[in-house]
Amino acid sequence: MSINLAKGQRIALEKEAGHSLNKVTMGLGRDAKKSGGGLLGGLLGSGKSGSIDLDASCLLFDEQKNLLDTVWFRQLKSKDGSVTHTGDNRTGEGDGDDEKIKVDLARVPAATKSLVFTINSFTGQTFDQVENAFCRMVDDNTGKEVAKFNLSCQGKHTAQIMIKIYRHNNEWKMHAIGENAEGRTFHDLLPTLQTHL
Repeated sequence: MSINLAKGQRIALEKEAGHSLNKVTMGLGRDAKKSGGGLLGGLLGSGKSGSIDLDASCLLFDEQKNLLDTVWFRQLKSKDGSVTHTGDNRTGEGDGDDEKIKVDLARVPAATKSLVFTINSFTGQTFDQVENAFCRMVDDNTGKEVAKFNLSCQGKHTAQIMIKIYRHNNEWKMHAIGENAEGRTFHDLLPTLQTHL
């Protein structure tokens, strides 16, 4: 059974899954708010919200908080192959996960202490123009959702530091960070990220 995470909450991934986890997927989903711009405005994307491109990224850090690698829409796979982005979704159209980042936990190098997942509004719209935003962790072996984190906190921010997966006593744990931030790509979030590592 999936757990709904609250901001700041920490869980042991394998305990929540009920068995050993080796492959997981971080899924990101959202909808753009209806703009009220009429049929023509909706069709042309000229309403208040327009087309909102939210991008998921995964940043890999070592014990000393050094950035080792990044996975995002311009680099879809980590250098070691343990983390893979399935591709950029620029509209949020459709149900379910709009973007997915797959992690082979067994292949994550020992030097990697934590993986931080972020979301950025590449087109610059703020999160108060987004509805039903969430991220969720899915066990790839069973297809079952392990945990879900609601990201629909309204505000004028353009980014969010979502979740951190980290090693603790030879076990993978998850921390729901939920920190609002500003920036079109993960690069803009690096100074803020340091306090969560």
